[in-house]
Amino acid sequence: MTKSFGAVRALRGVSLRLMGGEAHALLGENGAGKSTLIKVLAGAHRPDTGTVLVDGAPRKFSGPAEAKAAGIAVIYQEPTLFGDLSVAENVFMGRQPLKRARLIDTKAMRAASAALFARLGVDLDPTRPARGLSIADQQLVEIAKALCSDARVIVMDEPTAALSGPEVERLFGVVGALREHGAAVLFVSHRIDEVFALCQRATVLRDGGFVWSGPLSEQTPDGVVRLMVGRELGALFPKQQVDAGEVVLSVRRLTREGVFTDVSFEVRAGEIVGLAGLVGAGRSEVARAIFGVDRADAGEVRVRGQLVKRGSPTAAMDAGIGFVPEDRRQQGLVMDASIERNAALASLGRLSRMGFLRAKDERALARDWALKLQLKFAKLTDPVGVLSGGNQQKVVLAKWLSRRPRVIMVDEPTRGIDVGTKAEVHRLLSSLAAEGVAILMISSELPEVLGMADRVLVMREGRLTAEFSRAEATEERIAIAATGVRAEGGTA
Repeated sequence: MTKSFGAVRALRGVSLRLMGGEAHALLGENGAGKSTLIKVLAGAHRPDTGTVLVDGAPRKFSGPAEAKAAGIAVIYQEPTLFGDLSVAENVFMGRQPLKRARLIDTKAMRAASAALFARLGVDLDPTRPARGLSIADQQLVEIAKALCSDARVIVMDEPTAALSGPEVERLFGVVGALREHGAAVLFVSHRIDEVFALCQRATVLRDGGFVWSGPLSEQTPDGVVRLMVGRELGALFPKQQVDAGEVVLSVRRLTREGVFTDVSFEVRAGEIVGLAGLVGAGRSEVARAIFGVDRADAGEVRVRGQLVKRGSPTAAMDAGIGFVPEDRRQQGLVMDASIERNAALASLGRLSRMGFLRAKDERALARDWALKLQLKFAKLTDPVGVLSGGNQQKVVLAKWLSRRPRVIMVDEPTRGIDVGTKAEVHRLLSSLAAEGVAILMISSELPEVLGMADRVLVMREGRLTAEFSRAEATEERIAIAATGVRAEGGTA
């Protein structure tokens, strides 16, 4: 398979073989060609050369509908459901069972949906509205849609990126059920441990080209990483030893009714403080309140002793706080705007004169940070949406680092980016700490927290429940503090 976009060769002779009853991992760094290959399978892109064969017969897809008709379904990282319709209506969208009068047979639709969820081994009410479902449940609805259309090839693009531990385990059970019914599952993930736990075979891409395909039993996690990045990666968590300085960020009894209560902590210059906990524990909401996106009901935030006005992102920025949000596409970037405009968004004031933005200075700022962060791009005037996920994350970081913040809060800084770029982001955070920046890092990945944090704070149900030094922190201790349940079944 080959596919080019102008001068960019996204796929260069890639081959992939999927077999029924098997989970097959598709691996590679951001920009390796995974998304392009998925879109070819989904019928969204037509290859320049190469052939898709289903059951040995060549197929040409002129659109997604033809790919679906051939039995190929793609479940994207961000599900697209109709929020005002019920779960059953979403499952059977475009395939609703009809009565004699050509009216939709709602009863039959709900019963068939319930049977699909039972087949997957999950309990989901077909009558409830899709709006308000968790990401995990939305993905289950998408999987049920695929089964409803008799899909035999199911592509899952980063399905675990936004899931908690129990939700990941449930998804793995669903994949097992799909395999038992003979489906071929293509699993795209940057989490190597999950790949080895779930998949039997893997294909590795690099720079748009085919590198390796075979049984995972013949590889080790380190070996797969070397195939992906084409080099020895070195330390994934390159933590520099830094002596913490004075208190830079001080949070006292911060409260937002119904979300989090009485949250107090400090972050010192040169210190990386990890904020751990389950999804929904209130970690992101605390960061949003510190930055002023959400207004706290009580408590105070100080930077170097100076009180920061509540509910004002402008005041937080003026105080020297930067905030890299969890959802970079919706909250961190303007996807249709250029790379250089996004990199300069937080610095428009100093790049303007008499109300007019100086384009030359904007471009210089973007070029400087693109070089520092080793950004991979064609032109700075390209929309930021054309970049890979890891490079988009670098643009968000560039936006805030160009302001030289005293405090930077990073929410899930490596979610959805490849292992090579993860190491680069970790190295950058460590370098910032060495320069005296105070860093609050929110992460659901315990290895990341343990590898990068000088101290670990743990939240459960809107409250801080524990604090560990780097030496004291372990996965078990953090898990107990986050869940309130000990390994042997007792309560913490």
